[in-house]
Amino acid sequence: MLHHLSFGVADLRRSAAFYDAVLGELGFVRVWSDFDGGANDQAAGYGREGGGDKFAIKQRTASPIAPPAGFHLAFAAPDRASVHRFHAAALAHGGTDNGAPGPRPHYGPNYYAAFVLDPDGYHLEIVLNAPESAAP
Repeated sequence: MLHHLSFGVADLRRSAAFYDAVLGELGFVRVWSDFDGGANDQAAGYGREGGGDKFAIKQRTASPIAPPAGFHLAFAAPDRASVHRFHAAALAHGGTDNGAPGPRPHYGPNYYAAFVLDPDGYHLEIVLNAPESAAP
């Protein structure tokens, strides 16, 4: 259904370092960027190597206002170890814990997830919703 999604960010370099780290744990890379480290910093896009972006961050001169609780972006994890690595990378790169990695049986018998806030306060989830043995 979705082609891509973008977030406005207050500090492009800080957010790029965060998303380089967390999305790298899922096999995604920065597929393009439009910044030079100065006043002309604009944006960066993430996806599979050699492909287009599915997620982008864009510098905004006014501080972006993250949507309130109720909105979140959930990234699919290939396995439980990726959930843990994503969560740890988020905390190491300016994210805030919003739910440690673990089972979430109230969402389903195979739901395993972690929750973080990115440096701008966007709610992120990393989730595996399949039996561990069925993960790709």
